[in-house]
Amino acid sequence: MNSNVNVPFSNLRAVVILIVVAFHSALPYLASQPAQPFAFDAAPYRWIAFPIIDQQRWFGFDLFCAWQDISLMPLMFFLAGLFAPASLGRKGAIRYLADRWWRIGLPFVLAVAILSPLAYYASYRLTAVDPSLSAFWQHWRELPMWPSGPQWFLWQVFVLGALASALYGFAPHWGEALSRWAGRLSERPLLFFAWLVGMSALAYIPLAMIFTPWAWSNVGPISFQYSRPLHYLVYFFAGFAIGAYGCDRSLLRVDGPVARYWLAWLAGAVICMGAWGGLTSLTLPDWNASPLVDRLAAAAAFPFASAAGVMAYLGMGLRLLRARDRLLDSLSANAYGIYLVHYVFVLWVGYALVGEPLNAVFKMIIVSSAALLLSWTTVAGARAIIGMPFRRAGKARARRYSAIPVTARSLTRYDEG
Repeated sequence: MNSNVNVPFSNLRAVVILIVVAFHSALPYLASQPAQPFAFDAAPYRWIAFPIIDQQRWFGFDLFCAWQDISLMPLMFFLAGLFAPASLGRKGAIRYLADRWWRIGLPFVLAVAILSPLAYYASYRLTAVDPSLSAFWQHWRELPMWPSGPQWFLWQVFVLGALASALYGFAPHWGEALSRWAGRLSERPLLFFAWLVGMSALAYIPLAMIFTPWAWSNVGPISFQYSRPLHYLVYFFAGFAIGAYGCDRSLLRVDGPVARYWLAWLAGAVICMGAWGGLTSLTLPDWNASPLVDRLAAAAAFPFASAAGVMAYLGMGLRLLRARDRLLDSLSANAYGIYLVHYVFVLWVGYALVGEPLNAVFKMIIVSSAALLLSWTTVAGARAIIGMPFRRAGKARARRYSAIPVTARSLTRYDEG
Protein backbone atom coordinates (compact mmCIF):
# COMPACT_ATOMS: atom_id res chain seq x y z
CA MET A 1 0.00 0.00 0.00
CA ASN A 2 1.16 3.51 -0.78
CA SER A 3 2.08 5.21 2.48
CA ASN A 4 1.63 8.65 0.87
CA VAL A 5 -2.12 8.20 0.43
CA ASN A 6 -4.26 10.66 2.38
CA VAL A 7 -6.34 8.00 4.12
CA PRO A 8 -9.36 10.11 5.21
CA PHE A 9 -9.82 11.60 1.74
CA SER A 10 -9.25 8.26 0.04
CA ASN A 11 -11.92 6.74 2.25
CA LEU A 12 -14.18 9.74 1.71
CA ARG A 13 -13.89 9.17 -2.03
CA ALA A 14 -15.09 5.61 -1.48
CA VAL A 15 -18.04 6.82 0.59
CA VAL A 16 -18.92 9.43 -2.02
CA ILE A 17 -19.25 6.84 -4.77
CA LEU A 18 -21.44 4.72 -2.48
CA ILE A 19 -23.74 7.70 -2.00
CA VAL A 20 -23.76 8.50 -5.73
CA VAL A 21 -24.94 4.98 -6.56
CA ALA A 22 -27.51 5.11 -3.74
CA PHE A 23 -28.76 8.51 -4.93
CA HIS A 24 -29.44 7.34 -8.47
CA SER A 25 -30.93 4.09 -7.17
CA ALA A 26 -33.45 6.01 -5.04
CA LEU A 27 -34.79 8.25 -7.83
CA PRO A 28 -37.47 5.79 -9.08
CA TYR A 29 -39.06 5.74 -5.62
CA LEU A 30 -39.46 9.46 -4.84
CA ALA A 31 -42.88 10.30 -3.44
CA SER A 32 -42.83 13.62 -5.32
CA GLN A 33 -42.83 12.02 -8.76
CA PRO A 34 -45.98 11.51 -10.88
CA ALA A 35 -47.84 8.22 -10.97
CA GLN A 36 -46.76 7.35 -14.53
CA PRO A 37 -43.37 7.43 -16.30
CA PHE A 38 -42.56 10.44 -18.42
CA ALA A 39 -43.20 10.11 -22.16
CA PHE A 40 -39.96 9.65 -24.08
CA ASP A 41 -40.78 12.03 -26.95
CA ALA A 42 -42.51 14.82 -25.01
CA ALA A 43 -40.83 18.03 -23.83
CA PRO A 44 -39.44 18.92 -21.34
CA TYR A 45 -38.03 15.35 -21.39
CA ARG A 46 -38.04 14.93 -17.62
CA TRP A 47 -37.10 11.26 -18.04
CA ILE A 48 -33.52 12.48 -18.47
CA ALA A 49 -33.44 13.24 -14.73
CA PHE A 50 -35.96 10.59 -13.67
CA PRO A 51 -35.57 7.75 -16.17
CA ILE A 52 -37.33 5.05 -14.15
CA ILE A 53 -40.62 5.67 -12.31
CA ASP A 54 -41.87 2.92 -10.02
CA GLN A 55 -45.26 2.67 -8.33
CA GLN A 56 -43.62 2.07 -4.96
CA ARG A 57 -42.69 5.31 -3.14
CA TRP A 58 -41.18 6.50 0.14
CA PHE A 59 -40.88 10.16 1.17
CA GLY A 60 -37.64 9.42 3.01
CA PHE A 61 -35.94 9.07 -0.37
CA ASP A 62 -37.06 12.60 -1.28
CA LEU A 63 -35.26 13.91 1.80
CA PHE A 64 -32.18 11.79 1.11
CA CYS A 65 -31.92 12.88 -2.53
CA ALA A 66 -32.51 16.54 -1.71
CA TRP A 67 -29.67 16.42 0.83
CA GLN A 68 -27.27 14.85 -1.65
CA ASP A 69 -28.26 17.20 -4.45
CA ILE A 70 -27.41 20.16 -2.24
CA SER A 71 -24.31 18.82 -0.47
CA LEU A 72 -22.75 15.96 -2.40
CA MET A 73 -22.30 17.69 -5.75
CA PRO A 74 -20.40 20.74 -4.40
CA LEU A 75 -18.34 18.32 -2.29
CA MET A 76 -17.32 16.46 -5.46
CA PHE A 77 -16.24 19.70 -7.12
CA PHE A 78 -14.41 20.69 -3.94
CA LEU A 79 -12.49 17.39 -3.89
CA ALA A 80 -11.67 17.77 -7.60
CA GLY A 81 -10.10 21.15 -6.86
CA LEU A 82 -8.35 19.94 -3.70
CA PHE A 83 -5.86 17.72 -5.51
CA ALA A 84 -5.41 19.87 -8.62
CA PRO A 85 -2.53 22.06 -7.30
CA ALA A 86 -0.25 19.10 -6.56
CA SER A 87 -0.90 17.66 -10.01
CA LEU A 88 -0.33 21.02 -11.70
CA GLY A 89 2.90 21.58 -9.79
CA ARG A 90 4.17 18.13 -10.68
CA LYS A 91 3.20 18.13 -14.36
CA GLY A 92 2.99 21.75 -15.45
CA ALA A 93 0.05 23.37 -17.21
CA ILE A 94 0.35 21.71 -20.63
CA ARG A 95 0.94 18.20 -19.40
CA TYR A 96 -1.77 18.59 -16.76
CA LEU A 97 -4.30 19.66 -19.38
CA ALA A 98 -3.32 16.77 -21.65
CA ASP A 99 -3.71 14.39 -18.73
CA ARG A 100 -7.15 15.85 -17.99
CA TRP A 101 -8.19 15.16 -21.57
CA TRP A 102 -7.14 11.52 -21.43
CA ARG A 103 -8.53 10.98 -17.95
CA ILE A 104 -11.75 13.04 -18.14
CA GLY A 105 -12.41 14.45 -21.61
CA LEU A 106 -12.09 11.26 -23.63
CA PRO A 107 -13.97 9.09 -21.09
CA PHE A 108 -16.76 11.68 -21.17
CA VAL A 109 -17.02 11.37 -24.94
CA LEU A 110 -17.00 7.56 -24.86
CA ALA A 111 -19.43 7.32 -21.96
CA VAL A 112 -21.89 9.71 -23.58
CA ALA A 113 -21.62 8.01 -26.96
CA ILE A 114 -21.96 4.42 -25.72
CA LEU A 115 -23.12 4.14 -22.11
CA SER A 116 -25.81 6.84 -22.11
CA PRO A 117 -27.93 5.28 -24.89
CA LEU A 118 -27.42 1.86 -23.36
CA ALA A 119 -28.68 3.12 -19.99
CA TYR A 120 -31.60 5.17 -21.29
CA TYR A 121 -32.88 2.32 -23.45
CA ALA A 122 -34.35 1.00 -20.17
CA SER A 123 -36.24 4.27 -19.70
CA TYR A 124 -37.53 4.21 -23.27
CA ARG A 125 -39.00 0.74 -22.81
CA LEU A 126 -41.24 1.92 -19.95
CA THR A 127 -43.51 3.90 -22.30
CA ALA A 128 -42.61 2.58 -25.76
CA VAL A 129 -45.20 1.20 -28.15
CA ASP A 130 -42.40 -0.55 -30.01
CA PRO A 131 -39.71 -1.54 -27.47
CA SER A 132 -37.25 -2.84 -30.05
CA LEU A 133 -33.69 -1.58 -30.14
CA SER A 134 -34.09 -0.26 -33.68
CA ALA A 135 -37.17 1.76 -32.71
CA PHE A 136 -35.35 3.15 -29.68
CA TRP A 137 -32.40 4.21 -31.82
CA GLN A 138 -34.71 6.03 -34.21
CA HIS A 139 -36.41 7.88 -31.34
CA TRP A 140 -33.05 8.62 -29.72
CA ARG A 141 -31.64 10.22 -32.87
CA GLU A 142 -34.72 12.40 -33.20
CA LEU A 143 -34.27 13.95 -29.75
CA PRO A 144 -33.22 17.63 -29.72
CA MET A 145 -30.26 16.74 -27.46
CA TRP A 146 -28.00 13.78 -26.69
CA PRO A 147 -28.72 13.01 -23.00
CA SER A 148 -25.54 12.43 -21.01
CA GLY A 149 -26.99 11.40 -17.66
CA PRO A 150 -24.61 11.80 -14.71
CA GLN A 151 -21.66 12.37 -17.06
CA TRP A 152 -22.49 16.09 -17.03
CA PHE A 153 -20.23 16.28 -13.99
CA LEU A 154 -17.22 15.21 -16.07
CA TRP A 155 -17.32 17.95 -18.68
CA GLN A 156 -17.74 20.62 -16.02
CA VAL A 157 -14.77 19.27 -14.04
CA PHE A 158 -12.75 19.18 -17.25
CA VAL A 159 -13.57 22.84 -18.00
CA LEU A 160 -12.67 23.89 -14.45
CA GLY A 161 -9.40 21.96 -14.70
CA ALA A 162 -8.66 23.71 -17.99
CA LEU A 163 -9.35 27.07 -16.35
CA ALA A 164 -7.01 26.20 -13.48
CA SER A 165 -4.36 25.13 -15.99
CA ALA A 166 -4.68 28.41 -17.93
CA LEU A 167 -4.40 30.47 -14.75
CA TYR A 168 -1.40 28.44 -13.65
CA GLY A 169 0.29 29.00 -17.01
CA PHE A 170 -0.53 32.68 -17.58
CA ALA A 171 -0.93 34.00 -14.02
CA PRO A 172 1.34 31.79 -11.88
CA HIS A 173 1.04 33.95 -8.77
CA TRP A 174 -2.70 33.43 -8.39
CA GLY A 175 -2.13 30.02 -6.84
CA GLU A 176 0.18 31.53 -4.25
CA ALA A 177 -2.46 34.10 -3.36
CA LEU A 178 -5.05 31.38 -2.86
CA SER A 179 -2.57 29.42 -0.75
CA ARG A 180 -1.94 32.42 1.51
CA TRP A 181 -5.67 32.94 1.88
CA ALA A 182 -6.15 29.29 2.89
CA GLY A 183 -3.28 29.63 5.36
CA ARG A 184 -4.94 32.57 7.09
CA LEU A 185 -8.05 30.42 7.59
CA SER A 186 -6.26 27.31 8.90
CA GLU A 187 -7.66 27.90 12.41
CA ARG A 188 -10.81 29.75 11.40
CA PRO A 189 -13.34 27.28 9.94
CA LEU A 190 -16.29 29.57 10.65
CA LEU A 191 -14.72 32.28 8.52
CA PHE A 192 -14.11 29.72 5.77
CA PHE A 193 -17.76 28.67 6.05
CA ALA A 194 -18.85 32.30 5.85
CA TRP A 195 -16.68 32.80 2.76
CA LEU A 196 -18.25 29.75 1.10
CA VAL A 197 -21.74 31.00 1.89
CA GLY A 198 -21.02 34.54 0.70
CA MET A 199 -19.34 33.61 -2.57
CA SER A 200 -21.90 30.91 -3.27
CA ALA A 201 -24.72 33.39 -2.65
CA LEU A 202 -23.23 35.80 -5.19
CA ALA A 203 -22.82 32.95 -7.68
CA TYR A 204 -26.14 31.21 -7.13
CA ILE A 205 -28.93 33.57 -6.06
CA PRO A 206 -29.08 35.81 -9.17
CA LEU A 207 -29.12 32.83 -11.52
CA ALA A 208 -31.70 30.97 -9.43
CA MET A 209 -33.97 34.01 -9.45
CA ILE A 210 -33.64 34.42 -13.20
CA PHE A 211 -33.78 30.79 -14.35
CA THR A 212 -35.36 29.01 -11.30
CA PRO A 213 -33.26 26.59 -9.23
CA TRP A 214 -34.40 23.57 -11.24
CA ALA A 215 -34.05 24.46 -14.94
CA TRP A 216 -31.48 22.62 -17.06
CA SER A 217 -29.99 23.35 -20.46
CA ASN A 218 -29.23 20.49 -22.85
CA VAL A 219 -27.23 21.25 -25.97
CA GLY A 220 -26.09 18.06 -27.65
CA PRO A 221 -24.28 16.08 -24.92
CA ILE A 222 -23.56 19.22 -22.88
CA SER A 223 -26.00 19.73 -20.03
CA PHE A 224 -25.91 21.98 -17.00
CA GLN A 225 -28.22 23.43 -14.39
CA TYR A 226 -28.61 27.15 -15.10
CA SER A 227 -28.35 28.18 -11.45
CA ARG A 228 -25.23 26.23 -10.49
CA PRO A 229 -22.14 26.47 -12.75
CA LEU A 230 -20.71 29.44 -10.83
CA HIS A 231 -21.69 27.80 -7.54
CA TYR A 232 -19.59 24.77 -8.48
CA LEU A 233 -16.74 27.03 -9.60
CA VAL A 234 -16.66 28.52 -6.08
CA TYR A 235 -16.28 25.07 -4.51
CA PHE A 236 -13.67 23.92 -7.02
CA PHE A 237 -11.41 26.87 -6.28
CA ALA A 238 -12.09 26.72 -2.55
CA GLY A 239 -10.73 23.18 -2.69
CA PHE A 240 -7.89 24.37 -4.91
CA ALA A 241 -6.89 27.00 -2.34
CA ILE A 242 -6.66 24.44 0.47
CA GLY A 243 -4.81 22.01 -1.77
CA ALA A 244 -2.32 24.72 -2.71
CA TYR A 245 -1.65 25.45 0.95
CA GLY A 246 -1.48 21.76 1.91
CA CYS A 247 -4.15 19.58 3.51
CA ASP A 248 -1.79 18.47 6.28
CA ARG A 249 -1.50 22.02 7.66
CA SER A 250 -4.81 23.55 6.59
CA LEU A 251 -8.10 23.55 8.44
CA LEU A 252 -8.64 20.09 6.89
CA ARG A 253 -5.78 18.41 8.74
CA VAL A 254 -6.83 15.30 10.67
CA ASP A 255 -6.45 17.04 14.05
CA GLY A 256 -7.84 20.37 12.83
CA PRO A 257 -10.97 22.28 13.80
CA VAL A 258 -13.21 20.76 11.12
CA ALA A 259 -12.41 17.24 12.31
CA ARG A 260 -12.69 18.11 16.01
CA TYR A 261 -16.13 19.66 15.69
CA TRP A 262 -17.64 17.30 13.13
CA LEU A 263 -20.77 16.77 15.25
CA ALA A 264 -21.41 20.50 15.35
CA TRP A 265 -21.02 20.71 11.57
CA LEU A 266 -23.43 17.80 11.14
CA ALA A 267 -25.99 19.46 13.41
CA GLY A 268 -25.58 22.71 11.50
CA ALA A 269 -26.08 20.89 8.22
CA VAL A 270 -29.32 19.31 9.46
CA ILE A 271 -30.62 22.70 10.62
CA CYS A 272 -29.66 24.47 7.37
CA MET A 273 -31.10 21.65 5.29
CA GLY A 274 -34.37 21.82 7.22
CA ALA A 275 -34.55 25.59 6.74
CA TRP A 276 -33.89 25.29 3.02
CA GLY A 277 -36.46 22.50 2.66
CA GLY A 278 -39.13 24.43 4.51
CA LEU A 279 -38.57 27.62 2.55
CA THR A 280 -38.36 25.78 -0.75
CA SER A 281 -41.68 24.04 -0.08
CA LEU A 282 -43.30 27.49 -0.14
CA THR A 283 -42.26 27.86 -3.80
CA LEU A 284 -43.73 24.55 -4.95
CA PRO A 285 -45.16 23.37 -7.25
CA ASP A 286 -44.60 26.46 -9.42
CA TRP A 287 -41.53 28.56 -8.60
CA ASN A 288 -42.49 31.43 -10.91
CA ALA A 289 -46.00 31.69 -9.48
CA SER A 290 -44.85 31.85 -5.85
CA PRO A 291 -44.36 35.21 -4.04
CA LEU A 292 -41.05 36.97 -4.64
CA VAL A 293 -40.17 37.00 -0.94
CA ASP A 294 -40.55 33.21 -0.77
CA ARG A 295 -38.32 32.72 -3.79
CA LEU A 296 -35.66 35.03 -2.36
CA ALA A 297 -35.75 33.26 0.99
CA ALA A 298 -35.44 29.82 -0.59
CA ALA A 299 -32.59 30.94 -2.84
CA ALA A 300 -30.79 32.59 0.09
CA ALA A 301 -31.11 29.42 2.20
CA PHE A 302 -29.43 27.27 -0.46
CA PRO A 303 -25.82 28.53 0.03
CA PHE A 304 -26.08 27.92 3.79
CA ALA A 305 -27.38 24.37 3.34
CA SER A 306 -24.78 23.59 0.70
CA ALA A 307 -21.80 24.91 2.67
CA ALA A 308 -22.93 23.29 5.93
CA GLY A 309 -23.43 19.96 4.19
CA VAL A 310 -19.96 20.07 2.64
CA MET A 311 -18.35 20.98 5.96
CA ALA A 312 -20.23 18.13 7.65
CA TYR A 313 -19.02 15.62 5.07
CA LEU A 314 -15.44 16.85 5.40
CA GLY A 315 -15.59 16.76 9.19
CA MET A 316 -17.03 13.24 9.27
CA GLY A 317 -14.44 12.04 6.77
CA LEU A 318 -11.54 13.51 8.72
CA ARG A 319 -12.81 12.22 12.08
CA LEU A 320 -14.45 8.88 11.25
CA LEU A 321 -12.54 7.62 8.20
CA ARG A 322 -8.95 7.68 9.45
CA ALA A 323 -8.32 3.92 9.43
CA ARG A 324 -6.99 2.12 6.36
CA ASP A 325 -9.32 -0.58 5.05
CA ARG A 326 -8.67 -2.88 2.09
CA LEU A 327 -12.29 -2.81 0.98
CA LEU A 328 -12.42 1.00 1.04
CA ASP A 329 -9.03 1.12 -0.71
CA SER A 330 -10.40 -0.99 -3.55
CA LEU A 331 -13.61 1.00 -3.73
CA SER A 332 -11.66 4.27 -3.79
CA ALA A 333 -9.28 3.00 -6.48
CA ASN A 334 -12.23 1.98 -8.68
CA ALA A 335 -14.51 4.93 -7.80
CA TYR A 336 -14.01 6.85 -11.03
CA GLY A 337 -14.73 3.81 -13.18
CA ILE A 338 -17.79 3.00 -11.09
CA TYR A 339 -19.03 6.54 -11.65
CA LEU A 340 -18.68 6.07 -15.41
CA VAL A 341 -20.58 2.76 -15.68
CA HIS A 342 -22.95 2.54 -12.71
CA TYR A 343 -25.89 4.32 -14.35
CA VAL A 344 -26.35 1.50 -16.86
CA PHE A 345 -26.77 -1.05 -14.08
CA VAL A 346 -28.92 1.27 -11.93
CA LEU A 347 -31.43 1.86 -14.72
CA TRP A 348 -31.68 -1.73 -15.93
CA VAL A 349 -31.98 -3.26 -12.47
CA GLY A 350 -34.57 -0.61 -11.58
CA TYR A 351 -36.42 -1.37 -14.81
CA ALA A 352 -36.41 -5.09 -14.01
CA LEU A 353 -38.05 -4.43 -10.64
CA VAL A 354 -40.89 -2.25 -11.96
CA GLY A 355 -44.13 -4.01 -11.15
CA GLU A 356 -42.58 -6.39 -8.65
CA PRO A 357 -44.55 -6.64 -5.35
CA LEU A 358 -41.77 -5.24 -3.15
CA ASN A 359 -41.75 -2.06 -1.09
CA ALA A 360 -39.72 0.98 -2.13
CA VAL A 361 -36.99 0.58 0.49
CA PHE A 362 -36.35 -3.04 -0.40
CA LYS A 363 -36.27 -2.21 -4.11
CA MET A 364 -33.81 0.61 -3.59
CA ILE A 365 -31.52 -1.68 -1.55
CA ILE A 366 -31.61 -4.29 -4.32
CA VAL A 367 -30.92 -1.74 -7.07
CA SER A 368 -28.07 0.02 -5.27
CA SER A 369 -26.43 -3.22 -4.09
CA ALA A 370 -26.66 -4.90 -7.47
CA ALA A 371 -25.50 -1.81 -9.37
CA LEU A 372 -22.56 -1.28 -7.03
CA LEU A 373 -21.45 -4.92 -7.20
CA LEU A 374 -21.81 -5.13 -10.98
CA SER A 375 -20.05 -1.78 -11.53
CA TRP A 376 -17.25 -2.60 -9.11
CA THR A 377 -16.52 -6.02 -10.58
CA THR A 378 -16.76 -4.68 -14.14
CA VAL A 379 -14.30 -1.87 -13.49
CA ALA A 380 -11.90 -3.96 -11.39
CA GLY A 381 -11.93 -6.69 -14.06
CA ALA A 382 -11.35 -4.19 -16.86
CA ARG A 383 -8.46 -2.59 -14.98
CA ALA A 384 -6.92 -5.99 -14.36
CA ILE A 385 -7.17 -6.96 -18.05
CA ILE A 386 -5.86 -3.63 -19.30
CA GLY A 387 -3.03 -3.66 -16.77
CA MET A 388 -1.77 -7.16 -17.61
CA PRO A 389 0.57 -6.17 -20.48
CA PHE A 390 1.89 -3.25 -18.45
CA ARG A 391 2.60 -5.49 -15.47
CA ARG A 392 4.43 -7.99 -17.68
CA ALA A 393 6.48 -5.18 -19.21
CA GLY A 394 7.17 -3.83 -15.73
CA LYS A 395 8.42 -7.22 -14.49
CA ALA A 396 10.71 -7.59 -17.49
CA ARG A 397 12.00 -4.09 -16.94
CA ALA A 398 12.58 -4.85 -13.25
CA ARG A 399 14.66 -7.95 -14.15
CA ARG A 400 16.80 -5.90 -16.50
CA TYR A 401 17.03 -3.14 -13.91
CA SER A 402 18.21 -5.52 -11.15
CA ALA A 403 21.12 -6.64 -13.32
CA ILE A 404 22.52 -3.09 -13.51
CA PRO A 405 25.35 -2.31 -11.05
CA VAL A 406 24.30 -0.12 -8.13
CA THR A 407 26.16 2.98 -9.32
CA ALA A 408 24.75 2.72 -12.82
CA ARG A 409 21.31 1.90 -11.41
CA SER A 410 21.20 5.20 -9.51
CA LEU A 411 21.97 7.05 -12.74
CA THR A 412 19.20 5.13 -14.49
CA ARG A 413 16.74 6.12 -11.74
CA TYR A 414 17.77 9.77 -12.10
CA ASP A 415 17.32 9.72 -15.86
CA GLU A 416 13.88 8.09 -15.59
CA GLY A 417 12.72 10.61 -12.98
